[in-house]
Amino acid sequence: MPHLLIAGKLHPAGLGVLKATPGLTYDYVEEVSETSYAPLIDRADALVLRTQPLSAATVARAGRLKVVSRHGVGYDAVDIKSLDARGIALAVVGDVNSVSVAEHAMMMLLACAKRAVAADRAVRNPARWGWRNQLEASEISGRRLLILGYGRIGRHLARMARGFGMEVRAFDPFLAAQGWPDGDTTAPVSSLSEGLAWADAVSVHAPKGERPLLDVAELSLLQPGAILVNTARGGVVDEGALADALASGRVGAAGLDVFDDEPPNPDHPLLAFEQVLLSPHIAGLTADAAERMAVASVRNALDYLDGRLDPALLVNKDALACHVLPSASA
Repeated sequence: MPHLLIAGKLHPAGLGVLKATPGLTYDYVEEVSETSYAPLIDRADALVLRTQPLSAATVARAGRLKVVSRHGVGYDAVDIKSLDARGIALAVVGDVNSVSVAEHAMMMLLACAKRAVAADRAVRNPARWGWRNQLEASEISGRRLLILGYGRIGRHLARMARGFGMEVRAFDPFLAAQGWPDGDTTAPVSSLSEGLAWADAVSVHAPKGERPLLDVAELSLLQPGAILVNTARGGVVDEGALADALASGRVGAAGLDVFDDEPPNPDHPLLAFEQVLLSPHIAGLTADAAERMAVASVRNALDYLDGRLDPALLVNKDALACHVLPSASA
């Protein structure tokens, strides 16, 4: 009988899949920390993981573990080398929240251009009503948007931004090497530096690498007063360099949903800027997307144990047929 460990609060629809599936048991830990679920890992055949880290030390305790199913698409906090060494599969959900993230990025682009934070404060504090006469708000129609990373999210954002009259280009060397999507109207830039120098606004949808994609040198290429939005991962944009660019006016406004450390410290320099719009890593966490992710992450775990998981959802393809339990849904 397979046993699942659910680490992190799950939408009721995901729990409903578990309860409706005969022949399995599960532990459910709502607290979002590795220490909260690690003591239960030795019983689990499958782990459904929210945003908590999964370290090599915890993997070493997981004697029965066959698959880790991420409640999302990122796996920065997962020690994938330790999973590979044991032949443990790592699965991610499919296209369940790309529209939500793209909408959040579009919202941040608009809010930054319209100075929504300052406008809100000007109404709440009557002494600041006169702020309106400074004419800080601007229009996005006709402005140039560079999308860094042109996967599903980037393509949804491109469609939305064109609806607001923006000129859109994208930088994605991996996609360009494979061949730009047929019929896509978004032109690729030949290099990151070319794109940054061209753009009035930048939206980041690229994975985290060994170094920030946007650091001092890259930010210095932007048009003065440019808008920068990051709904991808903390660390893709160097936060110290961004704070300096905001202070100098090179970056006129920024929208940030992700941070190096989450939550950021109260004295974090980016929190001091009124022209910075912040959200607590929620771009993909709408009620609609949360329901889809919960169901998909549970289904992925069960499908792997049943030997019928879609290979496209596996991060480490070699683990596809390593372990198959008797059907959890039989």
